[in-house]
Amino acid sequence: MSIVVTGATGNLGRHVVEQLLEKVPAEQVTAVVRSPEKAADLAERGVRLAVADYNAPETFDGVFAAGDKVLLISGNEFDKGRVQQHRVVIEAAKAAGVALLAYTSAPKTLTAALADDHRGTEKALLDSGVPYVLLRNGWYHEVYTENLAPVLEHDAVVAAAGEGRISSAARADYAAAAVAVLTGEGHENKTYELGGDEAWSLAEYAAELSRQTGREIAYKPVTVEELTGILAGAGLPEPVAAIFAGVDASIEKGELVVTGGDLSRLAGRPTTPLADAVAAALKA
Repeated sequence: MSIVVTGATGNLGRHVVEQLLEKVPAEQVTAVVRSPEKAADLAERGVRLAVADYNAPETFDGVFAAGDKVLLISGNEFDKGRVQQHRVVIEAAKAAGVALLAYTSAPKTLTAALADDHRGTEKALLDSGVPYVLLRNGWYHEVYTENLAPVLEHDAVVAAAGEGRISSAARADYAAAAVAVLTGEGHENKTYELGGDEAWSLAEYAAELSRQTGREIAYKPVTVEELTGILAGAGLPEPVAAIFAGVDASIEKGELVVTGGDLSRLAGRPTTPLADAVAAALKA
């Protein structure tokens, strides 16, 4: 039996693999990657590499075996039919007879277009009959803290989220939940709504940045249309810019406030405070 992580060299996948290696022997972990060069360090530590691509179904032949536990990390190619990409993995996992397939989805409350592919994938997974876990990940701190350059350049947090609040957490927190599911028992056919312990607003985020930098950083609300134009001007394809701006509209409606405490319970600890993520980003 192996624990198989797709997208293993991505932002979330790296955290998952590193945390798995703290709990299980390396030879029990399989990292599915498109570029083995990016995972050379994992191979050196004893992790099995499988080279496969969501866009090439034949590359998943032989990746999974009966009894494996699989983490399907959602793809980020919004223009390539993500549901079909994910279905490639689901069908290969079903054919192999895996014991569990966990999928990183989106909160049930999210109605933005970003959630459409997640809902389609959830349906495909449930229809497959494969034992599943839906890890409905909320927003990530890093969505904001990894994009500080324009904020610090203009001393402004620009968003279309109004006064909406966000239950975000660090990627490492969501990875800890995934690892708990992959290494634990009794998670079959369960759904977890995952989010940070404390919700916050963009105005509070700007205030925290001001406190930690000693500068006056303002929150400047804009419309969804204005934000779409800003993101497109920064280089995002306009359809993708519209998807991300649409998430802000959902934030304003409270759709990324996740309650219930599933994330901290699975992780076995409180989630990372936003202030800590800001401090780490500023230090980096």
